[in-house]
Amino acid sequence: MEKKNILVLTGSPRRNGNSDKMAEAFIKGATTAGHEVTKFETARKDILGCKACNTCWSKGTPCSFEDDFQELTTLLEAADAIVFATPLYWFSFSAQIKAAIDKMYSYLGKDCKRPLKIKESVLLVCGGDDELEVFEGINTSYKAIAKYMKWQDRGVVIVPGVSEKNDIEGTKFLEEIEKLGKSI
Repeated sequence: MEKKNILVLTGSPRRNGNSDKMAEAFIKGATTAGHEVTKFETARKDILGCKACNTCWSKGTPCSFEDDFQELTTLLEAADAIVFATPLYWFSFSAQIKAAIDKMYSYLGKDCKRPLKIKESVLLVCGGDDELEVFEGINTSYKAIAKYMKWQDRGVVIVPGVSEKNDIEGTKFLEEIEKLGKSI
């Protein structure tokens, strides 16, 4: 198995919550398998949403507006695989991680100076609802993003019924996520 550079984007504003524990389980598995892994906490950064100005790369950077997305661009450009670890917010990604995803638009235009080399992706999502149907929106969005970006979907782990901090502890999911990290 070749060594990969994996970027794990987290989206929870809650420190050390259930989605952070999912990210850490994945990271443990991936590093055990010999991969280089970087975690980027979007909720600890100031990333504005895409303004649809279509001035991407006009200042030599993917986004012409200065915010913490510029810090993320170096990591995105070095990554072979990307993992999204997020809580479910209104049937989709949290706003914090969604802002970063939206700005990846800059890598799709004809003016892109440094195309992404990401080939694989993973979605780790948790939420307080017990019904899996409420996760259909984020799963559909993720699958569409992966297809559009031409990323191979390496797995989706949906963790229902975890609302309070540490609810994920003692479930089967952290072990499942660690195994996924080892397999990527």
